[in-house]
Amino acid sequence: MYKRILVPVDGSPTSDQALDAAIDLALSGGGHLRLVHALDEPLWLAAYGIHGRTGAGLYDAMRDSGHELLQACMEKAQSAGVETDMMLLDKPGVRLGEAVAQAAKRWNADLVVLGSHGRRGFHRAVLGSGAEEVIRQAPVPVLVVRCRTGVPAAT
Repeated sequence: MYKRILVPVDGSPTSDQALDAAIDLALSGGGHLRLVHALDEPLWLAAYGIHGRTGAGLYDAMRDSGHELLQACMEKAQSAGVETDMMLLDKPGVRLGEAVAQAAKRWNADLVVLGSHGRRGFHRAVLGSGAEEVIRQAPVPVLVVRCRTGVPAAT
């Protein structure tokens, strides 16, 4: 079974479902979760470039929000009885897939569990696919959890 499960979280319904799946896997096999959240670098870099000092405030707010999200997810996993820790990924110039792959390698993860928003066509071309990027770069198996019917996917 998987003992070291890395779970990228972003607060979306699909991310929540991936966390639930990772909790179930950890419980069934005595695994440990590491939750990670990557800051949306293009957003804060653009804001900093446009607004100067104000952008630094946006970056701080994004870091705080990321920590709050990680803390809430960690409390959920721990209350289910799963050993869990967390890490905020905020390396400038590093894309999501690369950041998750680096985190998985550094932590010696056995598995990455993440949610897929299931975007298709134009939205996927414009917005990209974070899950696909992680699958390509992760040094370990990746379990992709699709959004269940009835739960709205982020667009």
